[in-house]
Amino acid sequence: MPQITPAQVLKETFGYEAFRPHQAQIIDAALAGRDVLAVMPTSAGKSICYQIPALMLGGLTVVVSPLISLMADQVGALRQSGVAASCLNSALGAQERADVLSAMAAGALSLVYVAPERLDDQRFLEVAASCGVSLLAVDEAHCISQWGNDFRPSYQRIIDFVHALPARPPVMALTATATRAVRDDIAGALDLASPLVVVASFDRPNLSFAVERPRGRAEKDRALVSFARERSELSGIVYCSSRHAVEEVCDALCDEGLLATRYHAGLSAAERERNQEDFLYDRRRIMVATNAFGMGIDKSNVSYVVHYNLSLSLENYYQEAGRAGRDGTRAECLLLYSPADVHTAEFLLDRSERDDLTAGQAAELHEHDERRLRQMVFYATTTDCLRAHILRYFGEEAPAYCDNCSNCLTSFDEVDATTDALKVVSCVARIAQRGQSAGAAAVVDVLRGSRAEKICRRGFDTLSTYGIMRDVPARRLRQLIDELVFRGVLTRSGGTYPTLGLSGAARGFLRREAPWDAPLMLKVTQGAPRAERSSWAPAREKTRAAADVSELDAAGQELYERLAELRGELAREQGVPAYFIFNNTTLVDLCAKRPRTTEELLGVSGVGAKKAERYGDAFLGRINAAQS
Repeated sequence: MPQITPAQVLKETFGYEAFRPHQAQIIDAALAGRDVLAVMPTSAGKSICYQIPALMLGGLTVVVSPLISLMADQVGALRQSGVAASCLNSALGAQERADVLSAMAAGALSLVYVAPERLDDQRFLEVAASCGVSLLAVDEAHCISQWGNDFRPSYQRIIDFVHALPARPPVMALTATATRAVRDDIAGALDLASPLVVVASFDRPNLSFAVERPRGRAEKDRALVSFARERSELSGIVYCSSRHAVEEVCDALCDEGLLATRYHAGLSAAERERNQEDFLYDRRRIMVATNAFGMGIDKSNVSYVVHYNLSLSLENYYQEAGRAGRDGTRAECLLLYSPADVHTAEFLLDRSERDDLTAGQAAELHEHDERRLRQMVFYATTTDCLRAHILRYFGEEAPAYCDNCSNCLTSFDEVDATTDALKVVSCVARIAQRGQSAGAAAVVDVLRGSRAEKICRRGFDTLSTYGIMRDVPARRLRQLIDELVFRGVLTRSGGTYPTLGLSGAARGFLRREAPWDAPLMLKVTQGAPRAERSSWAPAREKTRAAADVSELDAAGQELYERLAELRGELAREQGVPAYFIFNNTTLVDLCAKRPRTTEELLGVSGVGAKKAERYGDAFLGRINAAQS
């Protein structure tokens, strides 16, 4: 009897014809008993990397996962595919936990998902030790590093669990975003032994990136409402930096008749769970949330992610933005940036407290966080390719032009801004010479000759630079100030009311000394983007693997609606999210291939043997009826 292969398990259990990049290599290493450290972007298929070994190794695979919602999502999806899986977390009652432990002891489970705190439970350790752990998978492994974007001290105790087992299993650490320092932390904290290290491309070709810079809160709200209204039938997430902002933004969307709900740590556990379910089950199309929402949420049909405020780092931003388009279909990632967001972000960093660190460690981490925030601001203000900026931040080479972000789709003129830049720096210097300081808004007012009371009261109207740039638009001046901060000529202080100052390089810049003797070239917007925002999705030829409803003919699109309706009916009957039945990519493939028999149905991406048995008759019936 020939032994089953990973490719056969992939097809028969999960319904996929071929592995995605790196999956087969990681699975082979785990089956050979080797430790693995895998950094793969969201939607790259990390879970398959430990789920297939779990089914092939026999025994028990323990998956450490940080959030209850992640566990429930993974377990529910596995059970739909006929895999014996369960979870242990604080949401379970005593009897439910006892039942899971009994199933473990009886060898009835292939996978059990556990919160890291559960590894401290002596009873769990006893059962795991007695039945044997074939593989330990640590999901969201960046949580183990204090330099990561979501450090959790409980993750650093995972190694104690490993050492307490009678036989050390192979350990697989997986994460979507990790710099080299974080990867080193993960390997050290888990004591990985000569691991296979896989760092996949961070590029997500099906995601389009955009930054808009609304002037003021009212304009930002209008931009968000307009964006969401154009996509009212799609599922999206809106991230805000504070609970208060979540409440206001959610109310604003609901007032416009949009189906929005909210999620933040200030809500009761019951309301968070209810709102999350409304979003997962598509009863509410928009989730407005702080970063407390989303880690590990496997909702595959999120079509857009909007950041209403600036993230604290590119790691946070890319992880959150990556929750769009998990099924491979086209999706949009929009950042609504305003300089006031920087002040809010700095305030959040200043008030963060870390009781688990020494004073020296906390100071070092705060400095590290400030550097990461500066990189996030550079992303929000750059006129270069947004995708390239992200990929290079994570150490990956990238072309300078992607034709798939708002900057690449916008026409810019490159102008010599040297004279204007000298005027701006001179203004900041004149203010400093008087022993005063001013924020960017005040500097703009001085240069434009504002008669505002606060400008005159401070004597700024008597400066030699007062009014020397009356004809330059305020937005252009703000862009120039951001550029000068980015290039290290000006500094921006922290705190609630940040002010501009001169850097050590400012004197050389004013004197036009090397390396400041070349012209300072600045890109300025020529007009509207070459493509409308709704078409910022990637060019079709670049994402042929990302099946999309728009690629179907008219009959196919009509069939898609019928199959989506059937999927919804089946999901409601079972009380599960619709994407547990089939995700959007599978529905599109069904409409493209239009199978008529069970054998043909098994050739559709995402249809495994168990799902074909469970749902085949219903879907084939709808397909055949549409073609008769």
